[in-house]
Amino acid sequence: MNLDALFSTSICFGAGAPEAGWTLALPITLPLAVLGLVYVVGASRLWRRSGRGRTLRLRQALLFTAGWGVLTAALVSPIHALGEQVFAAHMIEHELLMAVAAPLLVAACPAAALMWGLPTRFRHVLGIAGHAGWLQAVWAFATRPLSATIVHGIAIWIWHIPTVFEAALERGVLHYAQHASFLGTGLLFWWAILPRSGRQHNYGGAVMHLFVTSLHTGLLGVLLLLSPRLWYPENAVGAALWNLSPLEDQQLAGLVMWVPAGLIYGGAALLLAGLWIRASGRREAAHALGPV
Repeated sequence: MNLDALFSTSICFGAGAPEAGWTLALPITLPLAVLGLVYVVGASRLWRRSGRGRTLRLRQALLFTAGWGVLTAALVSPIHALGEQVFAAHMIEHELLMAVAAPLLVAACPAAALMWGLPTRFRHVLGIAGHAGWLQAVWAFATRPLSATIVHGIAIWIWHIPTVFEAALERGVLHYAQHASFLGTGLLFWWAILPRSGRQHNYGGAVMHLFVTSLHTGLLGVLLLLSPRLWYPENAVGAALWNLSPLEDQQLAGLVMWVPAGLIYGGAALLLAGLWIRASGRREAAHALGPV
């Protein structure tokens, strides 16, 4: 079996119906299984030590399960197989990775559980590596909201350049690199944007970066929606599966990127704006009361 075949292994239910296939490529299923197993082991260990913190641990576990489930659905379910033939399905897969799975996984704060799920020696090595000055500097720079927003935006626009997008469709390795970059930069973006305990959060900056991301992804969606020509002919060969013409398939994909994804970014911005207002109100109330 060649490398591209390894990256595109799938099981199809029904003769002549590749659109119903479940993708069981090892480079996808193995990391997903390992991620889920490590989290379950680590979360179980933390649960036994949590005491009063069990409510928080349960909420985090539910968020992680939801994020892992969406991630698995996007990469393993028939959505992925359809995405190789129907551009709108491909776009749905991308948005599930970036705008649904990524924020759920970040909101779950899974780092502690994942660390506790690793073997002790490996955990010790990672702990030492994490204290390296240069690595901390790189992480601090990468997780700045401006840096994360720019990197995420670059990944989205570069992979939608027609020649790059078509190359990813033709080569399994590039296709999964595309998914990995969308998910990875999405995780980085939401990590920098969402508030976390123990960190002073710049709500105003977060709202601005969400707005900018919604704006430029919405622009890309509108360009796809209004374009009179096909951007990715190779990704529209199965448009008839959804009773669409290739151009209608592209228009639907643009609509998916523009409206549903925009609603997610906009909803997150409104939520953070509400938290910002509440935090400002608390500070003002504390300032009015003065020292006790």
